[in-house]
Amino acid sequence: MPQRTSRFAGLVTQRPALRTHTVTRRRPPPKPIAVLAPVAGIGDRVRTVADLAIAGAFSLVALPVMAVCVLLVRLTSRGPAIYSQTRVGKGGRIFTLYKIRSMYHDCERLSGPKWSTPGDPRITPLGHVFRKLHLDELPQLWNVLRGDMSLIGPRPERPEIVAKLRDVVPGYNRRHTVKPGITGFAQIHLPPDTCLQSVKNKLAYDLFYIRNTSPNLWLFILFATGMKLFGMKKLYQRKPHTPTE
Repeated sequence: MPQRTSRFAGLVTQRPALRTHTVTRRRPPPKPIAVLAPVAGIGDRVRTVADLAIAGAFSLVALPVMAVCVLLVRLTSRGPAIYSQTRVGKGGRIFTLYKIRSMYHDCERLSGPKWSTPGDPRITPLGHVFRKLHLDELPQLWNVLRGDMSLIGPRPERPEIVAKLRDVVPGYNRRHTVKPGITGFAQIHLPPDTCLQSVKNKLAYDLFYIRNTSPNLWLFILFATGMKLFGMKKLYQRKPHTPTE
């Protein structure tokens, strides 16, 4: 019986009797995971145009109000009237945010960055009024005109706090797939962050907005923000559908 020959004969060579030392190549360390922003579509460009148009119009109206606020701050407390903070924006990019000062100058020199809690002694008497009316946020219209922020989106947080939250709150980095906003779906329903649970609650609202963003939702948040400023929160407040992870 003729011996069968493999069809791979001549293509595969025999191993040598003596093994040679294999050269181990060191793999490069894994690159850190970056927050990737989605590709901008037509809807994003339309919102950008709307942001610039509305922020520009609001800025003209807000300039006299900001001028009065700046004067009052300089007359009632020591330090600059407008201060800046670094915040985390879209794609994890760090930008400078501007606010009218509502706390005592250099109040975090010993404590470091931390949230404001009810009855915070760092807030000036005038600052309580500014925060209640959200007048301290008016300079952020300049951030919108610069392209750092949008009128509507998740509120930007400081890098020192983000570094801690992204390790303990699953999905926290998803907030950075869109531009942060002056107001947002979480802001019209929930109070400012004071603890870890409040962050988780707001994240659910932020993710709901990101997944369901539309012109109707955008306009709803814009008008609801105005109603909230005039104390008419009960007229619109409603719970969203429970977002999924």
